[in-house]
Amino acid sequence: MYVVLVYDISLENNGHKRWLHVFKICKKYLSHIQNSVFEGEITKVQLMKLQQELKKYIDMEEDSVIIFKSRQEKWLEKEFWGKEDDKSSCFL
Repeated sequence: MYVVLVYDISLENNGHKRWLHVFKICKKYLSHIQNSVFEGEITKVQLMKLQQELKKYIDMEEDSVIIFKSRQEKWLEKEFWGKEDDKSSCFL
């Protein structure tokens, strides 16, 4: 499946440390495309692992994570406004 993951981590109550953990976990499974936004192909099992790892660091009172799911990337139309930062251009 293809997912887009968006998170917002509060800086309150040691938030920078939580943000760092969340960022590193997301980077293991998905491609970082913009600030707190990741996307990519992922299996159901990988998604479950990602969610389990994230739950350790998400403060349910202060933080939020949204995961948009699609069968494949082709079913998701993207529209860019402003500077388009193609982070995948770093790959050979």
